[in-house]
Amino acid sequence: MKIAASVTSAGPIRVRACVFPVLFAALLSGCSLWGGSKVKLPELGENVPLLGVRQAWSAKVGGGGAKPLDVRVQEHLVTIAAADGSVAALDARTGGDLWRTNVGEPLSAGVGTDGRYAVVVSHANALVLLDQGKEVWRQTLPSQVFTAPLIAGGRVFVLAADRSVSAFDLATGKKLWSQARTGGDALVLKQSGVILAVGDTLVVGAAGRMVGHNPDTGSIRWEVPLASPRGVNDVERLVELVGRVSRVGDSVCARAFQAAVGCVNITRDRASVSWTQSANGSEGLHGDAETVYGTESNGNVLAWRRSDGARVWSSDRLKLRKLTSPLLLGRSVVVGDGEGWVHFLSRTDGAPLNRVSTDSSGIAAAPVVAADTLVVITRNGGVFGFRPE
Repeated sequence: MKIAASVTSAGPIRVRACVFPVLFAALLSGCSLWGGSKVKLPELGENVPLLGVRQAWSAKVGGGGAKPLDVRVQEHLVTIAAADGSVAALDARTGGDLWRTNVGEPLSAGVGTDGRYAVVVSHANALVLLDQGKEVWRQTLPSQVFTAPLIAGGRVFVLAADRSVSAFDLATGKKLWSQARTGGDALVLKQSGVILAVGDTLVVGAAGRMVGHNPDTGSIRWEVPLASPRGVNDVERLVELVGRVSRVGDSVCARAFQAAVGCVNITRDRASVSWTQSANGSEGLHGDAETVYGTESNGNVLAWRRSDGARVWSSDRLKLRKLTSPLLLGRSVVVGDGEGWVHFLSRTDGAPLNRVSTDSSGIAAAPVVAADTLVVITRNGGVFGFRPE
């Protein structure tokens, strides 16, 4: 059935307050992006706008400084979930609400959407489905979830922190199947992972590997490694795949946490690794048929050739600035930083084209585009829409 998407440690572990116990596992937050003491950032220098950009509108999702979790786009619809339980759908053309609700408890993952339905997961492990803001059903999950569920093919797919994968009927919430994964790392990231549909295969990330499941039964069709665990302790051996991914047709490129980036060619019954390159980052990728773009933990922005992984360019102009995943948009690569700036870099060589400010709380997630509007969300719940001049 085609599912084309509408897009332990038992003992204590001490790792800079970034490790969290959950049941019998310890969960390492992807807090390298925001954690740590304040460092003096290099000066950005004068902004010479070579690309005209203006703020078109602003909005807010989440109260009391509740950090937004992620943002999803369907045509002109922008759906956002915040940690305080708020979920909202905005019209990217105006910034106005199409609907807005609160599920009544804090969220750990969200949001997945197909344009009509939206799905989130609470800290209490409740999987909640909304129909244009109205709750349809909720199911209790056995494990915590940090990755936004996927709605595709009349089902809701969930990748849990213990790397199990489950499917639920979209209309009723009935569990259809669950596939557990044994072994693997003693730690998992408290950060969004990889789950998407490629043709009639459900693709997820699991401990450095990309895994293809039959969406009807959950059985594994194939799995390929992007990175292998190495190092002397569990933290150094952590190589979880992190979202977002760059997909062009059957090519899916992804990042393994602090280890590598790579691309995989996928068919129904098999997959093969096109290339991998060592890379030290914790955020996802974006790109097109020619080039894949990513940000490193030190603030460097890199471009790789999609066909073979050869480096196209590298820029250190945003060094130490805690960058988001990039967005390829027209002639520019767009990234947000921890100071609330949105940077536009040339897609050909990384040269600066412009930068615009938000609310200074820091950009919370990868930028997205909808209805010719660049949309970014901040850690204070600000939502900003920018358009070309």
